[in-house]
Amino acid sequence: MECLRARRDLAVIVAVAALACSSCLVRRRTVAPPGKVANKPLLTATKEDLLQRIRSVSDPVHSFAMKVDMAPSIGNLYGGTITDYPTISGYIFYRKPDEIRVIGLDPVVHGTAFDMLSKGNAFRVSIPSRNQFVEGLNDTPANSPNKLENLRPVAFLTSLLINPPTGSPDMTILEDDTNETKAIYIVLFLARDGERLRLLRNVYFDRYTLQITRQKTFDAAGYIVSDTSYENWKNYGGFPFPASIDILRPQDGYELVLNVTDLRVNSPDVTDQKFILVKPPNAQIKVLK
Repeated sequence: MECLRARRDLAVIVAVAALACSSCLVRRRTVAPPGKVANKPLLTATKEDLLQRIRSVSDPVHSFAMKVDMAPSIGNLYGGTITDYPTISGYIFYRKPDEIRVIGLDPVVHGTAFDMLSKGNAFRVSIPSRNQFVEGLNDTPANSPNKLENLRPVAFLTSLLINPPTGSPDMTILEDDTNETKAIYIVLFLARDGERLRLLRNVYFDRYTLQITRQKTFDAAGYIVSDTSYENWKNYGGFPFPASIDILRPQDGYELVLNVTDLRVNSPDVTDQKFILVKPPNAQIKVLK
């Protein structure tokens, strides 16, 4: 019995000694609480609050006519050589549900550098300087070695529009990604693919303002198709819209920065004629399959 008590006493002494020793190695540090980085309070929202913010941006817009400055870059966007091209001016016309036309202006000859139209899954592109007219489907792989040839009108459609969830049930999840260096809400949009769920896109919200700051879309394997950042939200005739839009298309190998210089939402100027692109005479047709 005495032997057993001695062993217990020895165990207690060893444990206390170990605790005292380990406390000498403890390092204490101060972590800035969320909200201190921007020196203003965090805002709190539910998932439904954030979805309503998406609806308030998307639902009132039935069409728009936009004038932009476009700055393209090509190369390996995730660590590699990037080639920046001169900024050009252009026009973008949109009409629900999926019609978009993008016209780029040649800064040298002051003519049309390219003219792109997308309706549904079909697109057409006219390149006057090459006397070329391209037709194809938006879901056709963009695998041209000339990365700018991978530019499709659907890329603008995917990035300029921030749509609320469609269908039933609403398959969205809210993530709070807040720590001492950032404060973000992320709404994840999911879809059922047979027996599994897959990620369609993410929409990011700044927790200091609840403004939408980013939207990412994914392919069926989970890789990024587009990664778009939104900054400098302004009021255009009563409609909020970001004045600066940065579109990354890592699989296609290009980036496109748009600066909105004029925007008219639900303008009567957005007529049927704006969504007709006719092949120029003698232009060579290239069909993408």
